[in-house]
Amino acid sequence: MWVAGVDGCRAGWIAVLMRADDPNAHRIITVPAFAAIADAPERPAVIAVDMPVGLPERTEGSGRLPEQLIRRLLGERQSSVFAIPSRRAVEAMDYAEACAVAAATSTPARKVSRQGFAIFPKIREIDALLRARPDLVSRVFEVHPELAFWALNTGRALREPKKVKSTPHGPGMALRRALLRRSGLLPEPLVAASPPRGAAEDDLLDALAGLTVALDLATGGGRSFPDPPGRDAHGLPVAIWTLRRQPQGSTMPISRADIEAAHARIAPHIRRTPVLNLGRAFGHDGPVSLKLEFLQHAGSFKTRGAFNTLLSNEVPAAGVAAASGGNHGAAVAYAAKQLGVKARIFVPEISSPAKIAVIRSHGADVVIGGARYADAQAACDLFVEESGALRVHPFGATSTIVGQGTAALEWEQDAPGLDTVLVAVGGGGLISGVARWWAGRVKVVGVEPEGSRALHAALAAGQPVDVDVDSVAADSLGAKNTGDLVYSICRGTVDHVALVTDPAIRDAQRLLWRDYRVASEPGGAAALAALVSGAYKPRSGERVGVLLCGANVELAKLAEITHP
Repeated sequence: MWVAGVDGCRAGWIAVLMRADDPNAHRIITVPAFAAIADAPERPAVIAVDMPVGLPERTEGSGRLPEQLIRRLLGERQSSVFAIPSRRAVEAMDYAEACAVAAATSTPARKVSRQGFAIFPKIREIDALLRARPDLVSRVFEVHPELAFWALNTGRALREPKKVKSTPHGPGMALRRALLRRSGLLPEPLVAASPPRGAAEDDLLDALAGLTVALDLATGGGRSFPDPPGRDAHGLPVAIWTLRRQPQGSTMPISRADIEAAHARIAPHIRRTPVLNLGRAFGHDGPVSLKLEFLQHAGSFKTRGAFNTLLSNEVPAAGVAAASGGNHGAAVAYAAKQLGVKARIFVPEISSPAKIAVIRSHGADVVIGGARYADAQAACDLFVEESGALRVHPFGATSTIVGQGTAALEWEQDAPGLDTVLVAVGGGGLISGVARWWAGRVKVVGVEPEGSRALHAALAAGQPVDVDVDSVAADSLGAKNTGDLVYSICRGTVDHVALVTDPAIRDAQRLLWRDYRVASEPGGAAALAALVSGAYKPRSGERVGVLLCGANVELAKLAEITHP
């Protein structure tokens, strides 16, 4: 995957392109048009540009909200954070006209600085391009170099300015290069490079700062001001991005390209589940998008990961084996049946009889034993060791996570422009795949029962930890520990985990049945419970997605809670 840091310059634009997985593959270019960067042979997946993206119809205070938020962070020696006026002012070709329009569309009335007016042509160029080519909106991120250096300086304002009276300031330039070196994100040849013809030294430095943000976004980081980003009248995001600052040398084991490849691999075997886009719903004044993944084969999203694992590996004569609270086992059993291989599924005693029946209906050998999921996993591991069967892990394997991420790929294609998605968490395979797909572009919020909070505990402790499990959703959201792989992905890509009570989950089940005739299991309703109960409170107008992930519920139990 290629990424790019971009800044304006005399020649038009300067871009530093680099492969995220191979820092030695890079080049510096200048081009007259921004589109030439997006359409370069490398096709950068993330483009971080020091130029405003998304314009307001009018402003209150000192410019757009992103500028107001970052000014307070950069201290007295900040580089200029221009107050970007309304779109009408930016579209004005004459300085006096721009000042008049800006004053008429701002409260209090503000004119336009000469420096700000000088960059209006480049702002118009990007604005027109993104409005004409919606496919670029998910690739282009607005950055501010000084905010990137603020993040590289561990959230502290820099003591030296980059420029003094519009002239590069030696100590300030040296300080910023030192921060780039210390980050370990860029190779020395780039940090020490001289600018090409048509660009100044500070232009290249700003492009390199943008490149660090692009790398962080591409590897699961990224932090936006505001969070989540706003939207302008044309749906363009309005936010300034910087690094979330993952530990030096950290990398993501899964890429968006991996998820795209998995989707191509499993598409003939899975259902492309529909999306239900609602207006005001569930007490929220903004749009809500429901991904109906409970309509997947075998009743849950788990079928995606199961097929991807079986199709990505050579299956031995002993077949496949899995431990499951129910849904994963049903998915593995279904995939194995479709592909003509043997399957043995280990389930704990707390598993729903309905889920066990689904597993058996697909021809798998079911072994019931142990009080909790961890007991079933131990029995499965022993069987794999003795038989040589292929173990299909429910959440802690790359092939599983990559497969689950395909749900997000489809969702984005069918409902573009989401600000936040709510995803239920058991062991974390689903949210890992979803968060990896949307890393840095959409806020991903996990939802766990208060009595089963493995990911919440891991993020709080800074490492995977064991938790006690006691919840009505324990048969699907009952993992005792996320494991290292899930934690390593989620710590940099999941915004936070909202906790919901068991009564809130039951209320969500009742609501789904009453208003939509959706028979949801507790785990499948947990994400919606966060929105309905207020465990997650979206801002006004926020575009919220809710993944409804499972429908393997005992009908008698559903009748009991919907008609007490």
